[in-house]
Amino acid sequence: MEQFIAANLKWTREPDRYSVSDEEITMTTLPHTDLWQRTYYHFRNDNAPVLQLETEEEYFSFVVKTEFDSKHRFDQCGVVVYLDSDNWLKASIEYENETIQHLGSVVTNQGYSDWATTEIAASIKEMWYRLSRRGQDFRLECSTDGKQFQQMRICHLHAANARISFGLYACSPEASSFTARFTDMSVGECQWLAHDGQAPDELV
Repeated sequence: MEQFIAANLKWTREPDRYSVSDEEITMTTLPHTDLWQRTYYHFRNDNAPVLQLETEEEYFSFVVKTEFDSKHRFDQCGVVVYLDSDNWLKASIEYENETIQHLGSVVTNQGYSDWATTEIAASIKEMWYRLSRRGQDFRLECSTDGKQFQQMRICHLHAANARISFGLYACSPEASSFTARFTDMSVGECQWLAHDGQAPDELV
């Protein structure tokens, strides 16, 4: 895997406070920041801080370790592919209460979000993520040790044509603030291998 070069990162929106280096990135969130579009809740939030790299590479994997001490409902931090307000994906742990958190992902296409989650213990304060791209398709994985990764989901972003942006985000949808720490970042060869099962349907 190649070294992660922080100097190439660009802010879409800045957090309350932050620090950026090749070894560590921190973000301290502002209250009432989030990413969500329409579905079920019928509101639109598009003000979470996002820090990303741009690339035209269609096949790659991005790995990062997140550390956090969130204690308020919905606080979250993780990986993101943010193209514009209506087209993006994210994966994170979202704090719920003193007992559980939601480990999950959101995919937003054409202004509508979905949310896929599983419950994990609230005591977990570290998580690794691996984001892999194959064209317009993406794979999200998580790991508690940075070695053994488990698939969270495979998804498609309609707007992920050629050049995209990907990276990190953190937010606090309610009246709270916390600091997220990102380390062990790398970008390199795609770890999501080409499918070797059923052949694609032939075009008619």
